[in-house]
Amino acid sequence: MELKEYFDNSNGHGILATADASGNVDAAMYARPHFMEDDTLAFIMAERLTHANLQSNPKAAYLFIESGAGYTGRRLYLTKVREVEDDGLISEICRRCDYSMYQDNLTRHVVFFKLDCELPLVGSGN
Repeated sequence: MELKEYFDNSNGHGILATADASGNVDAAMYARPHFMEDDTLAFIMAERLTHANLQSNPKAAYLFIESGAGYTGRRLYLTKVREVEDDGLISEICRRCDYSMYQDNLTRHVVFFKLDCELPLVGSGN
């Protein structure tokens, strides 16, 4: 199954982990990645710690845990390649854009990553 198809058909919870230039780690809940036509993956993010970490360290790991019993899911190892502030693109790709919990002046970014490695949630994938 293609990775895009997997995420289109799977429900669960995602965690995006980043670290700053000094190695201080952060982990935050994130929705499933958006798969772009140029083979990058994208996440919509506000200007918070995850976004700040990616300014000095482009590496990230995304852990997706499928709903249900057991330990099924995916681990994605990513490298940031670019980002844009584009409300039109955010509206186009967003699955559930309810930012009412944030202030009206929230700056959101679409951050694009290349996929370095994909592994199952548990095990090495061998």
